[in-house]
Amino acid sequence: MRCSYCYNPDIVLGKGKLSMAKVMDFLHSRKGILDGVVLSGGECTLHKDLIPIIKEIRALGYFVKIDTNGSRPKVMKQILEKNLVDYIALDFKALPESFQAVTSTDLFAEFEETLMLLIRSATRFELRTTVHADLIKEKDFSAMVCFLESKHYKGNYYVQHFMNQVPTLGNPGYSGRALLNKDFSTAHIQVVFR
Repeated sequence: MRCSYCYNPDIVLGKGKLSMAKVMDFLHSRKGILDGVVLSGGECTLHKDLIPIIKEIRALGYFVKIDTNGSRPKVMKQILEKNLVDYIALDFKALPESFQAVTSTDLFAEFEETLMLLIRSATRFELRTTVHADLIKEKDFSAMVCFLESKHYKGNYYVQHFMNQVPTLGNPGYSGRALLNKDFSTAHIQVVFR
C-alpha cells in the first residue's frame, strides 16, 4: 500500500536494509534481555521467508507480534493455522468506497478476508485505524464501526490520530483531531483513542 500518511517512508521505499544474519545475531545477543520481536513494515507479510523467520525467532524464545495491513490473507492463514505468532495488529485503513483514495490500492477484499480469519482464530489481535481528518471524516469512521459490528467483531478498536509535522510517504497535509472526545463505542466494540 502507499498510504500518504505512512510514518515509515524509508522502509516502504526499501532504504536501510539489514541482512537476516545481522538481525539474528542481534537477537541472539539479546536473549534474556528482550522479550519479543515486532515484525512490521511496510508490510511484513510480503517477505518471501516470513514463516521461516518467525520460526527462527520463536526458537530463540521470543514472543512475536505482527503489524499488518491485511493485504496477504493466504500468508496470514498459514501463520494462524501454525500458531506462529502471539499477537497481531491489523490496520483498518478505510471502507471500500474510500480504500483506494487512502491506500492507493484495491485490496479491501484481502483486508476483509484477513479480518475474518482473525475473528475466527484463537490468536490475540487488535484492530487499529490511523485517522487523518481529510481522509476519514466522522461519518466514515462511524460507518467503519458499523462495518466491524456487521462482521461480529468484539473487542477494542484503537484509533490513533495522524501526527502532523513528521516525515511521511506522501504529503497528506495538516490534520485536525475531529474525532477526539466523541464516543463511538457500541455494546461489543470499545473505541479507544491513543
